[in-house]
Amino acid sequence: MSVDQVLTPKFVGTSVARREDPRLLTGRGRFVDDIAMPGMLHAQFVRSTVAAGHITGLDVGDVTGVEGVRGVFTAADLDLRPIRAELSRPLSEFVPTDMPVLAHDVVRYVGEPLAIVVAADAYSVEDGLEAARVSYRTVTAVTSADQAISEGIPLVHDSVPNNTVVDVQMFATEGIDEIFHDAHTVVSVQSRTGRQNALPLETRGCIAYWDDRDEQLIIYICTQVPHQVRTVTAQCLGLDERQVRVVVPDMGGGFGQKCVVGREEIAVAAAALKLRRPVKWIEDRKDALTASFLAREQQYDVRAAFDSEGHILGLDADVVCDMGAYSCYPFTAGIEPLMASAEMPGVYQVPAYRVRGRSVFSNKAPTAPYRGVSRPQYVMVMERLFERAARELQLDAVEIRRRNVITAFPYTGVNNITYDPGSYLEALNQCEQTLRDGGWYDFQERATADGRHIGIGYSCFSERTGYGSSAFAARKMNVVPGFDISEVRMDTSGTVVVTTGTMSHGQSHETTMAQIVADRLGIGVEQVKIVQGDTDRITYGFGSFASRSITIGGSAVALASNKLGDKLCEIAAHLLDTRDDNVELASGRVRQRDDHSKYVTYRDIADVAYLKAQLLPKGVEPGLSATASFDVFNDGTFSNATHGVVVELHEGTGQVEILKYVCVEDCGVAINPKIVEGQCRGGIAQGIAGALFEQVSYDDHGNPLCASFIDYKVPTACEIPDIEIHHLETPCLFTESGAKGAGEGGTIGAPAAVLNAVNDGLRSTGIELNDTPITPVAVQAALAKGRP
Repeated sequence: MSVDQVLTPKFVGTSVARREDPRLLTGRGRFVDDIAMPGMLHAQFVRSTVAAGHITGLDVGDVTGVEGVRGVFTAADLDLRPIRAELSRPLSEFVPTDMPVLAHDVVRYVGEPLAIVVAADAYSVEDGLEAARVSYRTVTAVTSADQAISEGIPLVHDSVPNNTVVDVQMFATEGIDEIFHDAHTVVSVQSRTGRQNALPLETRGCIAYWDDRDEQLIIYICTQVPHQVRTVTAQCLGLDERQVRVVVPDMGGGFGQKCVVGREEIAVAAAALKLRRPVKWIEDRKDALTASFLAREQQYDVRAAFDSEGHILGLDADVVCDMGAYSCYPFTAGIEPLMASAEMPGVYQVPAYRVRGRSVFSNKAPTAPYRGVSRPQYVMVMERLFERAARELQLDAVEIRRRNVITAFPYTGVNNITYDPGSYLEALNQCEQTLRDGGWYDFQERATADGRHIGIGYSCFSERTGYGSSAFAARKMNVVPGFDISEVRMDTSGTVVVTTGTMSHGQSHETTMAQIVADRLGIGVEQVKIVQGDTDRITYGFGSFASRSITIGGSAVALASNKLGDKLCEIAAHLLDTRDDNVELASGRVRQRDDHSKYVTYRDIADVAYLKAQLLPKGVEPGLSATASFDVFNDGTFSNATHGVVVELHEGTGQVEILKYVCVEDCGVAINPKIVEGQCRGGIAQGIAGALFEQVSYDDHGNPLCASFIDYKVPTACEIPDIEIHHLETPCLFTESGAKGAGEGGTIGAPAAVLNAVNDGLRSTGIELNDTPITPVAVQAALAKGRP
């Protein structure tokens, strides 16, 4: 359909009210735990109480005697194939491993599932768990990355030498050692980031049952990747994929934790098959905090070389990621080091680059992608390098960034990635100017004179979004996410049903996707119904992660809408007895361009397409539907932003108080600016959480020490400041709407900006912090050491 066949868009770019809100805010949402079925049973898991050892006894005989228990199953009872995530890399770079659905013989972390207990109600199932008896022969637990690669340490998997599952050197510019040798200034940063929990409001859970009529296993589940769950469930249970249907109702957050396939839902499905009864499992908060997929535990040792004017000459990095006990499906344990290695240069013009990226196994719960995936960590390290270089060279911290950010586009970096047009310098300048105009630099000067510790910090970064098949193929993934497929179907009333392979878990797809369709077809948003999260109704999709929903999924929706618009125009032109190029879509009708009084409504066209097919043009098939796919065969698109933060450090408590937060972001065309702002605010809140509060810790035996919110510190509304957001717009040249992704930027930029602000507040002490979370103890100690 020609772009001039549709009137000027009126929905894309406007803050249409969220269509989901009336249902969700009035308690009429339907989540997994809201679903009840006749005869439904409840499941929970017998879990390992040790981090590393061999199972010497698993006695579940007494469980079946507990009142209400209907069954208990171990690995031997279910005989399930393991989950196996693979990269197409040589063994020297990646070692594939199996994750059994239920552990047998060996346990590798506290909380690993050993058996599934099924009972008539949630209370009886807990009683059943208490009756299980497990004995172990323990071995030394591996509890840190440094320990994992130490000589003589036990192996988490016998097949993984030195506990190193991924070891890749992706880039090594020729002559880089000479560059560092001859450089005017070399700065280095060693940084560690704490292990985190994505902490969606709704914990993981599922309901599974066998439908005799359709000969199909039905699974209701909260997942970001329903088609991937279907594939792995079928493989593990030995079923054809058509025999598995995955349905996702409303979902209360995911943040990446739910974009991988877990073991528990497969065990629940197997138990439902065995018992021929519906089985429900809802993860309790203790298990969610200790035994669910975690993320973020990384350490960086990075050097940067600069000339005397502050231009970066080279970057040399060693990245080690603690991935816990298993590779996640489909991304594998390579997800974090490969992301960091490929994209670390970020928004800066780095001419020489060398990086080694490693993933190691430890006796902790496995990790999964979490909002941002390594970018909060490597951005933090890059921004610390520029801060240190500015100090060494006696340059302004913002000015040194100005001299190094990419300004000419398209730009192909030393990492072989081509960056599409962005507003890196503009965002940096506007963020700084906003703080200056707000008087924060003057305030800092006055407050410092009064003995207060005020710091101002920045982070300048890009967010690669719209990863297509080629980008994931470059990581050598065996499962290559990328494309998305959409069908747009109009019924006889002229309303439209749209399928998308993405999966909303709070991003408002029901609104933003409808805005795209409404503009393409010249109808109202209320006339568009979005269908997602049902593998029987949606051809195929890779779900939602990596800010791909609007860039990839939205582009597929737009293309399918265009195709349907073409068919509407073709039929209408035939009915109006005019040329195809003499018609246009407008407000639920197709009218003649040269005479607006002549038109046919969509209902008229649908009446012909479905009920009077003899009136259709020759060669036009009955019905009104269109299917389209979209993929990206370049390096994706890059959103960008600069964050500026003002903090005060309190000597008495070590508290870091955020006084001002400014975000200047560019995600291309904002389909719905209000929703984009919501994404920014939520992401920044999670970034602040990682910078100041959240960390999953373990003792020396691998026991998790954060089994409740008493120990796992989560910020509240009191700790999250008001956030001032400014939008720039550099449209993407290859997505259908000009949009770039907006889902992860807030989380990416916040830790670096907060850490830089804290260090600016500590400037009089001569002490710098480089690890997160930044604890009050560390701040208080730094202030005390710097006191005369």
